[in-house]
Amino acid sequence: MKLDLSGKTALITGASKGIGYSCALTLAEEGCNLHLAARNGEALAALKAEIDAKYDVSVTIHPADLGSAEAMTALDAAAGDYDILINNAGDIPAGSITDVTDEALRRGFELKVFGYITLSRLFWQKRKSKADSVIINVIGNSGENWDASYFAGSTGNASLMSFTKALGGRSLDEGIRVVGVNPGPVDTDRMLKIMKRKAIDMLGDESRWEELYDKYPGKRPATAQEVADLCAFLASPKAGYISGTVVTIDGGIAARGSVI
Repeated sequence: MKLDLSGKTALITGASKGIGYSCALTLAEEGCNLHLAARNGEALAALKAEIDAKYDVSVTIHPADLGSAEAMTALDAAAGDYDILINNAGDIPAGSITDVTDEALRRGFELKVFGYITLSRLFWQKRKSKADSVIINVIGNSGENWDASYFAGSTGNASLMSFTKALGGRSLDEGIRVVGVNPGPVDTDRMLKIMKRKAIDMLGDESRWEELYDKYPGKRPATAQEVADLCAFLASPKAGYISGTVVTIDGGIAARGSVI
């Protein structure tokens, strides 16, 4: 399917690996110019070189720690005018309420919860009344499938689901679509950390984390490419009447009311 994204410009946070990395390559293949932000400057430079070698699009990288409102504001200013915002940066810690400290919780929320809101507000202010403007919030299915061993993620993700629906319910009046994507387990470095934490809680041994896949639909997690393909469709004019909703991509895990 031709997604009609050629010539558009997207800002992707958390772009150096995982879902953000796959989103960058997928949008570049569709002809979308890119602003890519993440903490790891070397990884961003390598991704830019990979895209430059394959696709005829403009790629600007923004190496930065995005864990503050000031950093998000500086990123938005540096990116200038762009059509698509993919909020993807996040590292909310796994663990029970007795494991996760207040400091770790606040750091995780500052980057993901408040970071998504800050960048969305800045995008909204510059893009309202401009056609084909899209905010995609990559959230996570723990926001609808609550997990005591990942209570911080469940709480933060539920708030971003509400934010997406609240903003997206009215946003088309301003020419902006706001949608969310709720991946379940995805085969990324980030998920590996969470899986090891779950293996400790459920099996008493972090090295047994791969055993948990036996409980998953299809006995596997999603791939980052599958999530990126969904994001690309939602960013495109083909999804022009989709706003104020969250699309879950987890093989049915949340629908069956199971953490795994």
